[in-house]
Amino acid sequence: MQTRILGKSGLEVSAIGLGCMGMTSIYGAPGDKNEMIALLRGAVDLGVTLFDTAELYGPFANEELVGEALEPIRDLVVISTKFGFDLEAGNQIPLGLNSRPEHIKEVADASLKRLRTDHIDLFSQHRVDPNIPIEDVAGAVADLVQAGKVRFFGLSEASAETIRKAHSVHPVVAIQTEYSLWTREPEEQILPALEELGIGFVAYSPLGRGFLTGSITTESKFGVDDFRNCLPRFQAEAIQKNLALVNAIQQIATAKGATPGQLALAWLLARKPWIVPIPGTRKRSRLEENLQAATITLGVDDLRALESLAQHSIEGTRYPEQEMAKVNR
Repeated sequence: MQTRILGKSGLEVSAIGLGCMGMTSIYGAPGDKNEMIALLRGAVDLGVTLFDTAELYGPFANEELVGEALEPIRDLVVISTKFGFDLEAGNQIPLGLNSRPEHIKEVADASLKRLRTDHIDLFSQHRVDPNIPIEDVAGAVADLVQAGKVRFFGLSEASAETIRKAHSVHPVVAIQTEYSLWTREPEEQILPALEELGIGFVAYSPLGRGFLTGSITTESKFGVDDFRNCLPRFQAEAIQKNLALVNAIQQIATAKGATPGQLALAWLLARKPWIVPIPGTRKRSRLEENLQAATITLGVDDLRALESLAQHSIEGTRYPEQEMAKVNR
């Protein structure tokens, strides 16, 4: 597996990481624990070093899973986790945002226990809390870095202005935001700011929550506890319109001898050398398929063809209205 450096930080990670969220929540019932542990350890064998989790996922269950799976090989991996909510066990809906400095430090201690480690490699604010100055958030994480509990500071779904303010207090190493062939908003302001400041980018949902793989059609049905049921882009009418993009990706992928998902990941890798996608999966076969994307070289004609896909307008926002209000602020 090739590796990349997140910005100017010196934090080296695999070119493609693994998003762990779906192993315990969001896309239906949790996966079998033993199978998920085997998948996580198998990912390390395949060269993956970046593993992304959060206290929100479960809540708490995902960090516990990742901690148990990676404890024997902790020195080989980079663990990214996140803070920023008031949570209660058994309730997947947060009680609210909470980035008070004292709460951030409490979350760090709790995450360290669940992750079975003495340090968090990348500790990120999950969503910007409008009630807490970002400078105070950066200061709290700086204290954790000084204490040796955290190595690097990150933000998720933050605006360019917020990133600059945080970075002025303590170096921001990576921004984690949704980015893919059907979510290109980061190109407007976020990516230019990151390039200027020397900050890396971790792209979550790089396969459009499965849509860009071509596995979802108008006939697809999601389980009652699959959160895609509430996403505007996954409503029947939106799926019908958005399939035009997937069909176009499929044509380019076929000519390239790749799968649509591999092409989507290869496109992200070609955008900038400091972009690292973190597709999630519960299947070893999908993991291997995704990682093969790092071996695909896109030529000028390939990139031109993929860039032409921007002409496809995407139906539906990526989150419901109330959740969209929490991003890019």
